[in-house]
Amino acid sequence: MIRIKIKTVLFLTLLEIFLVATTAFEETCEFDREMEKKCRIHNYKTVKPLLDYFRQVRNELEDKEIKENKLIELNSDLMEKYHKIVEIHEKFTKEAALLDEYKNKLLKADNDLELCQTNIYRLGYRVNLQQNQIKEELIYKANIIANYQHQLDTLNSRLNEKDEFIKSFNVDTQSITEQEIIIATKVEKSQTQQLMKDEDNQLCQSQNDNLNATSCIPFGDSNVHQLNISGIGCFDVLCDSQLAGPGWIVIQQRVGGNDSFDWNWATYREGFGSMDSDFFLGLEKIHRITSLQRFELYIHLVDNDGSIYFAHYDDFKISDEDNGYALSLGSFNGTAEEDAMSNGENMKFSTFDRDHDIVDSNCAVEYRSGWWYKDCYNCNLNAPYGPNLNWWVKNKIELIEAKMLIRPAVEEVSI
Repeated sequence: MIRIKIKTVLFLTLLEIFLVATTAFEETCEFDREMEKKCRIHNYKTVKPLLDYFRQVRNELEDKEIKENKLIELNSDLMEKYHKIVEIHEKFTKEAALLDEYKNKLLKADNDLELCQTNIYRLGYRVNLQQNQIKEELIYKANIIANYQHQLDTLNSRLNEKDEFIKSFNVDTQSITEQEIIIATKVEKSQTQQLMKDEDNQLCQSQNDNLNATSCIPFGDSNVHQLNISGIGCFDVLCDSQLAGPGWIVIQQRVGGNDSFDWNWATYREGFGSMDSDFFLGLEKIHRITSLQRFELYIHLVDNDGSIYFAHYDDFKISDEDNGYALSLGSFNGTAEEDAMSNGENMKFSTFDRDHDIVDSNCAVEYRSGWWYKDCYNCNLNAPYGPNLNWWVKNKIELIEAKMLIRPAVEEVSI
């Protein structure tokens, strides 16, 4: 547009010059009519280039106007196409958002399916474990019945022997001499039988003492023995007389086994695992044992470097199930730097199906194990192997082994 304006000004200037020149030239030609023809020819020659230039300028102006109109049309068409492109882009954006939403729904469905499969596997594993526990219990009870049957057969045999003795005594009462001989023989035999009976009574008393044991103190070794606790009857325990002196009951053990500790409330109540690997004795058994008298707790810890620590509490017990098997510890001492266990003092036990912690989330779900959680824990000896299996207040001790042992408390404990 600026170039057109410049050319227009130039054209007007040239036109004005032309008019002035023409006027001057005509005044000169009035004095000389003879030169009129020449003047005309001269004027034509003078004006012709200007006329050609004016024609060229006009043509260029017309071309510019045509091009500007075309440019306006092109701009209009371009704007229309731009709006269409914007509409297509918005439509594409909406479709992309819908596609992302469908992808997220599909991913959530896959995650839900995987979770269901995991739950099915876990339930199957628990069913198999419970079946094995029932089989072991049936075998154990069958053995007890067989033992009782053997004892009954022995008693019947002795009664038959006594009956035969009485018959023999009645038959041999014909003469005094014979009676004296028989009586002497019987006295001797009776004395022998009495000695045998006394030995049997002593053995039986010893067996009864062990059968009615409520702790590992009567056994004095490191082996599996049977306790008889009021309210739940007889059950096996692992005794330990090596880590911290004689008479300890192992109630929890982590020694590198593959047993999961992510179980529900009922499984933790009854107990699980194998005594030659990782196991948990059972909340109800621990409650029944510690309710008989005062017990002390000894915790054996081994870190990733093989360093060994212990923590000792002088009054350990847990409440009954109605009160959530709440934890009570007593006073702390030990080689572990800090008292990490007391974070769970007075807390109820929590599992993924019974949440008793004080935070909004479920600590048992987050750390995949049952424990006396608070917010969530300073130590969790039931956590999966890794960084969560630790003893931690200020300085974190990551563990590869952990054991919890209890025994009746004494006035002074030598650790």
